[in-house]
Amino acid sequence: MSLADSRPGQAGPARGRPRSEAVERSIIEGVMKLLEDGVPLADISIERVARTAGVGKATIYRRWSGKEELFVDVLRATEPPDPQLPGISMRDDLIALLEPLRRRGLASRSSVILHNVYAQMKSSPKVWAAYHATVIAPRRRTTFEVLRRGQRDGELRQDVDIELLNDLFMGPMLVRAVLRPDAELPEDLAAQIVDRVLEGLRPDQP
Repeated sequence: MSLADSRPGQAGPARGRPRSEAVERSIIEGVMKLLEDGVPLADISIERVARTAGVGKATIYRRWSGKEELFVDVLRATEPPDPQLPGISMRDDLIALLEPLRRRGLASRSSVILHNVYAQMKSSPKVWAAYHATVIAPRRRTTFEVLRRGQRDGELRQDVDIELLNDLFMGPMLVRAVLRPDAELPEDLAAQIVDRVLEGLRPDQP
């Protein structure tokens, strides 16, 4: 959002928001600049980010409690946004939830920086824990809600273990997107996975 987006007549406090967003964006871009220069995550301090972004340390600490929380927001900024679920059927919502993983896989393959960041993140317990709590866990909960709704609406058998089923959907996409960099990621991959897994899991029809 830019200053040009501000509407005339807005209340006083709202006028500061574009500047706040611009500062946050410059801080996140500062971290990305350090990563592009080959600086490992472990060597990136709040002081170094502040110098790169041209802000004071207090400015960063007002927005993030520490560098782990900041790194998670940097990672979120590089990922596709969380999808808007169609809400038409369980199948359609599951496809929408899988699609960002496919697109993230494509982005990681085209960016050595992103690939290295994800690899480094997994070697940093604090960063990984923060990423899991703020990104992965909420997405899992959303998938659980979609699957439970499918059971409630008669789209899915009642005797299915929801947590196991979540892994059955996500696993093939993660294998293709992360573990097999040579594997194809076609546009219809999410639909293929969902349809194959759902075979045999729908309630028996009379």
